[in-house]
Amino acid sequence: MGIYLNPGIKLLERAKRAEHYVDKSMLIATLNKRIDTNDFLICSSRPRRFGKTMAANMIAAYYSKGCDSHEVFSNLKISKDPSFEENINKYNVIKIDMNGIVSSKGGMSVVEYLSSEVIYELKETFPNINLPDDISLATAIKRIYAKTGEKFIFIMDEYDVIIRDENYTQELKEYLELLVSLFKSEDVNAAIALAYLTGIMPIIREKTQSKLNNFKEYTMLDAEDMAPFMGFTVDEVKALADKNNMDFEEIKRWYDGYNLNGVELYSPKSVITAIEKKRCSDYWTQTGSYEAVSDYIELNLNGIKDDVIKMMAGENIEVDVSGFNNNLKSFKTKEDVFIYLIHLGYLAYDVDRKTCRIPNSEIKNQWANALKRSAKFSNVASIIDVSKKLLEATYNLEGEVVAKSLEKSHELLTSNLSYNNEQSMQSAIMLSYFYAYDYYTILPEVTTGKGYADIVMVPFVPNIPALVIELKKDKVVGGAIEQIKEKDYPSRLSGYVGNTLLVGISYDSKTKKHSCIIERA
Repeated sequence: MGIYLNPGIKLLERAKRAEHYVDKSMLIATLNKRIDTNDFLICSSRPRRFGKTMAANMIAAYYSKGCDSHEVFSNLKISKDPSFEENINKYNVIKIDMNGIVSSKGGMSVVEYLSSEVIYELKETFPNINLPDDISLATAIKRIYAKTGEKFIFIMDEYDVIIRDENYTQELKEYLELLVSLFKSEDVNAAIALAYLTGIMPIIREKTQSKLNNFKEYTMLDAEDMAPFMGFTVDEVKALADKNNMDFEEIKRWYDGYNLNGVELYSPKSVITAIEKKRCSDYWTQTGSYEAVSDYIELNLNGIKDDVIKMMAGENIEVDVSGFNNNLKSFKTKEDVFIYLIHLGYLAYDVDRKTCRIPNSEIKNQWANALKRSAKFSNVASIIDVSKKLLEATYNLEGEVVAKSLEKSHELLTSNLSYNNEQSMQSAIMLSYFYAYDYYTILPEVTTGKGYADIVMVPFVPNIPALVIELKKDKVVGGAIEQIKEKDYPSRLSGYVGNTLLVGISYDSKTKKHSCIIERA
């Protein structure tokens, strides 16, 4: 066993000793279908802390020669799959952790260090093969295969760390040429049974990078049959919640929201930390920075600001994902920004609707932090800041206070949305009650009726009332309350046991004055 060549089972054994280990071994069955097929080059990209490294270690442990992996896999799902015996410990695995490479290379270039380390181990393992000191890694692989017939599996974890880090701009061309030499040449490909690259970003598609277009990509935009392995599935989260006496519905409210090809997915980092701490909070976002969002929304390309406001208010935004080339240095449209944030996990994509949205409460809080630090979003941040006081005023039946707050919110947003558009007022209301997301399931309804929008808020914590909000334009405010009663909106709270507040809001489209009446149902 080596560091890079056939690294063995130690890392998988360590992972399995974790108290809350989740069995994702059926990924191997999916990969077994691709060995020595036209789809043998795979790039699986997803956000940080979504299980990329654990998957890479598991794959290496399964395929690696020089060890017997049967015992470590004996209680995992893959051991019952028909393909299990076919490929276990049958290949020379070269596993490269690019984070480890860049932190250990010393004064050498990334490519020099990576190549020299792997070739050193190849010489030790194949002493009878002539591998000169100046041989390239691709040629060494090709020569070993020609002499022995033994095929290789390449696993590159965080392959894109150099592409994303501006500190390695000068080395990027050489690094990409290495990847092309390994994975584009037919002579070398004959020696490779499978290549599995992980990263945050897919293969970038311009200039030299386009030469890697032979990779099959599985991303946060479209993961096909790899979707169950891009994060924790709902069944896996339910099992963890049941085993650890956690409320699954609370975990769902905090961390649900990614849906890939019909598979609900959760951030493994968030769920595991919530299970360990016995409470839900912002965990995945603590490992990053709000700059991941704010640096890009500050560009305000093609109306980013308007769409961010809508997404903060719970809306879905149409996004065309077809033109993104994954080049992080030249964002030209708002779609470029939104697609990048989808890959980072700060937005979720609906492949059927072709829309994106903020996925869950944890990520929404990160967006709020980013907006508070953005000069361009100061109006939005001010609305969010007073949302707790607005909710308290609603509970206290302080209609005048609520009216003035919504009046200000409505006015602040008119530079971005048409003032008298019903969607505009709904966005103002949803943002004004931003703090309510911590306590309510909020159900907006944009109806076809002219000049109104209604919102139902159903509490998921005890001892607070449900809220039914109705807006009327250019009418007496009492009419909004009457409409709630006439339409019997509270009946839509069937199954809910508790108090309900009816909130009627009216505004004058000319004077922009707002009125509010709040009653107990």
